[in-house]
Amino acid sequence: MNRRKSIFAAGLATTVSALALTVGGVAAPAMALAGTVDCDGWVHNNNPDHGIAGCKNNTDRTVTFRAEVVCGRAFDVSGQWVTLAPGQYNESSAVCPIYSTGVGGVGWTIE
Repeated sequence: MNRRKSIFAAGLATTVSALALTVGGVAAPAMALAGTVDCDGWVHNNNPDHGIAGCKNNTDRTVTFRAEVVCGRAFDVSGQWVTLAPGQYNESSAVCPIYSTGVGGVGWTIE
């Protein structure tokens, strides 16, 4: 009998935790950034192994971002973290290893 109560209690705790996560997930969009962070990625004109991401912070708070460069036939690389104050623009870049086939794409991560 005690085993059934334990299983029921564990199931109830799991259900309560799932509901708490769902309610927490609903509240998250209300805390979204005012404005957006506009970013663009490109390959350097003179070096096909060099990927660059540039971002402008149009929000009302400080954000941090970095370039995420996809390298052909090599490991992907990440650029340096760059902190942007509201209204500021800056760039982050990374270079693929010499044995890669060049930049396959440039993305970014924003925190």
